[in-house]
Amino acid sequence: MATRGKGYGGWVVAGILVMIFLVSTNTWNPFPDIWDWVNASRGLSDPPPRWQERVGGRPDSVARAGDTLVVELDTSVKGRRVSDGSEIWSRKADWSAVAGEGAGAVVVVGKLLVKGYDVIDPRNGSVLRHENDAVGVWTYRDAIVDARCYGPKDCTLTASSPRDGDQLWQVDIPGVESSLFADNPKLQAMRPLTAHRVADQPDGPLPMPRLLGFPVGRHVYPVDTVAGRMLPSVEQGSREQVVVAGGRLLRVTATPGDGACYFTVDARDPVTGGQVWKEAGVNLRTTSGSGCQQRRTPSGAGNVVVGVASDGREAVLDVNDGRVLWVGAAGEKLLAVNNRYALVRAADGEAVMGLRLGRKKPLWTRAVHPGAEAALTQYAALVVDTKPDRIIALDPASGAEKLNVRSDAKVVVCGPDGIVLASVREVGYLPYSSQAAATRAPAGGAAGGSDGGGSDGGTSGGGADGGGPAKGRSEGGGLGKDG
Repeated sequence: MATRGKGYGGWVVAGILVMIFLVSTNTWNPFPDIWDWVNASRGLSDPPPRWQERVGGRPDSVARAGDTLVVELDTSVKGRRVSDGSEIWSRKADWSAVAGEGAGAVVVVGKLLVKGYDVIDPRNGSVLRHENDAVGVWTYRDAIVDARCYGPKDCTLTASSPRDGDQLWQVDIPGVESSLFADNPKLQAMRPLTAHRVADQPDGPLPMPRLLGFPVGRHVYPVDTVAGRMLPSVEQGSREQVVVAGGRLLRVTATPGDGACYFTVDARDPVTGGQVWKEAGVNLRTTSGSGCQQRRTPSGAGNVVVGVASDGREAVLDVNDGRVLWVGAAGEKLLAVNNRYALVRAADGEAVMGLRLGRKKPLWTRAVHPGAEAALTQYAALVVDTKPDRIIALDPASGAEKLNVRSDAKVVVCGPDGIVLASVREVGYLPYSSQAAATRAPAGGAAGGSDGGGSDGGTSGGGADGGGPAKGRSEGGGLGKDG
């Protein structure tokens, strides 16, 4: 057996030597053909996109700024026309983010471990302004917020309008948790529900929330973005998690006992510190591992937070007053939610339902294969099916199709007139059908709601059309423990 193995190895070496000889003498070279095969473009979808372009590398992100697609690569950021995919401009940069919307959108770019950033006009790549000293920047639909620090505990937050740079407000804060690493450093806020084949925030930046929560050590410093002022800080205990959600400060407490974690959610007015509502037993999925340590912030969007009852049923609560806006049946899975709508996978996995929060009857139901994902944007409800792979864009209120294609690519942009797909180094644009594109996107349908922080008066969309949600204590109260 050993002799046979050595003989086989000799033949391998001989074959390699022969191939090297053929290549070196230009007799036969298989590598160009192999390289061409590796680099060959493949269609992103069937039917094919209106256009499909190779972008020069695997994109770190793709975003839309007005009529321009912003493609972020390893060391550069490029602008391409939405209309035909042609490249307009290119800049050396390590990170990028979009602020503003429509004609007022801008691109913010910078370099890792370097203070400052440039604000770019997405239409031509020109620099609108340069900020030299910022150590962190957050981008929103209606503002750019940056932080400048003059010492470890001496920083200033400044909010400005995206396009013209006019200052909206400025407040001092005792530090920010930012290490000059790219854009949008983590804040003490809720996590959106996500889908693997849909990018985070494919419809662009959210409106600036009414409250921003800046973590500094064990404290959370709330900033009122309407009045432009700092509110009283809140200290987090060792088994507590404090997050800013809508117009409230949520303190989540996880206490171990009897081999389980007992949860309490305490919602406070950020100005007075007074308790607004309290719920025992609802698990906001902030813990992982043993010891009831809270390593994650709750999931939710805008004025709603996602929890789990002691019997395993998922629920959506209004953060402003604690009302239960939706409770799933056993086995149902919440896939996406915003202030108005929810997308829920049926217990058998073979259907996705579109719901209006506060109403029990689904608005529409669509058959899918088990494992299908979904996401909500301000322009469409996205359903990503499997076996075969399909991407479907629906009107969230009616379930009417806006687009339906066979594709295993990722949805990186969902805009008012179509979607952008990406796979490996390929990016392509698919418009909605002409009839579907004319469908008006429902107001307040964006993830995070109309202002990300309670401009609908805390109804979370449930009571606005007569479908007033039930009180949390009668439908989802007394939720027991979670093990």
